[in-house]
Amino acid sequence: MLSQLGEQAKFNPKGKFFAQPAVWPGIGVFGMTFFGGLHLFTRYKHRVAGTLGEFFTWVRALEFVGWFMVYVFAVPLIGYLPCTIVFTVTLALRMGYRSGKMLCWAAIAGLAIVVVFKTLLQVKIPGAASYEYLPDALRNFMIVYF
Repeated sequence: MLSQLGEQAKFNPKGKFFAQPAVWPGIGVFGMTFFGGLHLFTRYKHRVAGTLGEFFTWVRALEFVGWFMVYVFAVPLIGYLPCTIVFTVTLALRMGYRSGKMLCWAAIAGLAIVVVFKTLLQVKIPGAASYEYLPDALRNFMIVYF
């Protein structure tokens, strides 16, 4: 993120410093880099044996980056509503929740996420390729609201 900060968040020299689009993401990214490096240095300096185990713990967390990337690529194909519900239920299963009650709550959470983002926050998410197979009225409804 630090290497792409200048390309992703622009800095306009004419505006006020704290009103710049790049200021707060820059502070966050620099802070994460600095304090992460400081933490890594202090862990290495004082306790080398535990650092390797902690490193593999962080590497295992990258699995969820993979899950998210599958979700990002599936949304334009399948649709925001079905993909989000499947994603929340699948992650609930992955985290060890097996009861029908918990899986229903995961599906409800997925539905709530879609309702909040599409209707309340009015986030524009393009319609999916699978919506083209729906009848015209239902397709328009799904594109606008789900």
